[in-house]
Amino acid sequence: MNITETTAFETFYRTYRAYGLSIAYRMLGTYTDAEDIVQDVFAELAAKDPAVIQNMKSYIAKAVTNRCLNLLRSAKKTREEYIGEWLPEPIAASTDLPELAAEQKDTLSYAYLLMLERLGPMERAVFLLREVFEYDYAQIADMTGKTEANCRKIFSRAKQQFKGSEPPASPVDDEQRKAAVERFADAFLHYDPKMLLGLLAEDAMLISDGGGVARTAIRPIFSRDRIMRLLVSQKAYRDMRIWDTRITELNGETAIVFTSGHEVKAAFCFRFTESGDRLQHLYMIKNPHKLLHLRV
Repeated sequence: MNITETTAFETFYRTYRAYGLSIAYRMLGTYTDAEDIVQDVFAELAAKDPAVIQNMKSYIAKAVTNRCLNLLRSAKKTREEYIGEWLPEPIAASTDLPELAAEQKDTLSYAYLLMLERLGPMERAVFLLREVFEYDYAQIADMTGKTEANCRKIFSRAKQQFKGSEPPASPVDDEQRKAAVERFADAFLHYDPKMLLGLLAEDAMLISDGGGVARTAIRPIFSRDRIMRLLVSQKAYRDMRIWDTRITELNGETAIVFTSGHEVKAAFCFRFTESGDRLQHLYMIKNPHKLLHLRV
């Protein structure tokens, strides 16, 4: 590379790195893998003549999507053998993903990422490229190697799977949600069953991810009574109560992180009820490999 080519490459990297990460993170649900994918794409791009690439943004989208598809297919067995429930890696508000402050923020929510987990790799790719990144079917066909007609069918099938399960739009504003999460943290830290019962929906669900490394419930816990009894147990989460607790933003939403020194040890993400005043789903991430990248 000469000086001119190096300058052009650096410009492309600064311009499109975050865009590539936005696609890869939603595709994979793991920020560390998303970073690796994007680095690989730009490493390959460094050996190319940028002049032969007609649309750099579409080139990045296609390259990232195909690498993600390959990774998801190869990781299928690993996911199936995963110990306990698999949850996405949460990302902090400081993460270099521009949509955290834009209108696509909802598509980075933790509940949205979990909905995407229902889809197979190709369904996920087509759905995201169409629904979130607004490519037309001809472009998606070129990126995925499918026909336009097939892409339409795949998108329709993926959309059908989401029917009725989208994170609800809530009449409660962010400040009220933050206050509810703060009350939850206080109730959890102080073994307060009465406050917990008032915060949890009747059919609440708690999903934990320890990855076989950290001690967590292997299967989801259903009903607010069972969740409350578990959360106020002096044995179950004794370690979390001695760590520092911080209310912060993960995936653009109010969450709780537990830290020891500079290390994030656990995180709680939430999905609220449609009314916005109760916690419907609680997601607890304790797998240390999914918390390494967090900057809070």
